[in-house]
Order: sequence, then C-alpha cells, then structure tokens
Amino acid sequence: MIFVCVGSREYQFDRLIRKLDELIEQGSITETVFAQIGQSSYIPKFYDYERFMDVEKFKEYQRKADLIISHGGTGALIGALKLGKQVIAVPRLAKYGEHTDDHQTQVAGVLADEGYLKCVLDMDELLKAIHSIKSNPIDKLYNKPSKIISIIEAFLD
Repeated sequence: MIFVCVGSREYQFDRLIRKLDELIEQGSITETVFAQIGQSSYIPKFYDYERFMDVEKFKEYQRKADLIISHGGTGALIGALKLGKQVIAVPRLAKYGEHTDDHQTQVAGVLADEGYLKCVLDMDELLKAIHSIKSNPIDKLYNKPSKIISIIEAFLD
C-alpha cells in the first residue's frame, strides 16, 4: 500500500494529488493508494482519501504502508523514516502556490543527499522514483537523535 501525505497547512498540493490519479488511471500504479489530501482542491477519482486525520489514524496508515510519498515537511519525513519506511519526498514549491517559499526542497534535499529517501521535484519523475525505490529499496536506516529537526530548522532560519 502507498500512503500519501501532504500535510494540514492552508496550502493545496493539487500537483501531487492529480499526478497520482493520472498514474493510477494509466495503470502505471496498480497497488492500493490512500492519501491525506489536506487543503487540496483536486479530488482524487481513482484512490481513497481523507482531508485530515488524527494522529493515531495517520500513524496507522504510516505503519501499514510499504511506501510513503510525502510532502517535504520535516515531521512527516522524519516520522516515516523512523518507522523504517521507504520514502519519496515531493517538496511543495512556491511557484505553484503550494507554500510561501521552497524550504521543503532543502529539508528533503538534505535527507536525500544523506541516502535516507528519494526526492522528486518534477512530477514527471515520480513514476521513475516509485519504480526505483521498489526495485532497489533504500536500506539506510534513520537513527539520528531527534535534535536533527532543530538543526534543520536552525539551518533554514
């Protein structure tokens, strides 16, 4: 199962939600997909979703997932990595009205550079990343102390 999470902030992430719908419709993704779509205005046609979830339900979907596709939020990424999940980060980009700036590219970029996850900036690369992580799973486990969040936040400030 693929779990998709886009966060609960006031910004849409239609670009990701729509791309997943297209890939499922084309038959390029055949496994079950469930998404937390937040404030996105695009409504998926080919997979189940909820706008928001409580913490327990969110964690339950994270635990059940074989693959997590997540926005570039630090908490979502670190939480998935600490569960030992395969993670594809798709940072929100300001030019699409998905956030006020591109700080998520920095967070996801650092984690990708360190070999913990794959990072996708161009939606046309999403399917390639999914196939890549399935055929060659990341085996580097994230076991850094929790202070990494404060370090990344300090770096971004």
